[in-house]
Amino acid sequence: MENKNIMKQESKNVLGADNQQERLDAQWIVGFVDGEGCFHIAISKLSKMTLGWQVLPEFRIVQHQRDVALLHEIKNFFGFGSVGRNHGDRQEFRVRGMENLEKIITFFKEHPLKTVKQKDFEIFCTVVEIMKRKEHLTQEGLKRIADLASTMNRKIQRNLESSETACQTNRNV
Repeated sequence: MENKNIMKQESKNVLGADNQQERLDAQWIVGFVDGEGCFHIAISKLSKMTLGWQVLPEFRIVQHQRDVALLHEIKNFFGFGSVGRNHGDRQEFRVRGMENLEKIITFFKEHPLKTVKQKDFEIFCTVVEIMKRKEHLTQEGLKRIADLASTMNRKIQRNLESSETACQTNRNV
């Protein structure tokens, strides 16, 4: 009888974050990113850049701070990235830098996403390729990236006339 109670206690939170670190594998990561991950292209006004704009691709997963240990496990799974505060009580696993983003791209090409996030990933890959060819340093390339980024995630129109894309307007409004 005592063993049954122990079994019930141990299996009580089988799907909770505490137990998930034990099951991290490629397909678990894909499913988690499908639900919680984000491929993002930030475009910020920055006068010291060639065209006055910085293009910053990044991959991130945001979670409540109670699940920060899971973000560290994901960081350990990939072997790079950073875990830190996002805002409020949210923490994030973030990957920036072309070398590590290439590794993220390789991983998700080998282990495709299953939801509409796959489309965002494909656009993200296109932007990274444009940047590898240094086309983001041309007005045409920058505009193409802004147009592509506008079709991702919440589909926020990127306005290269304003500061950051802080003056982003939602096309769906």
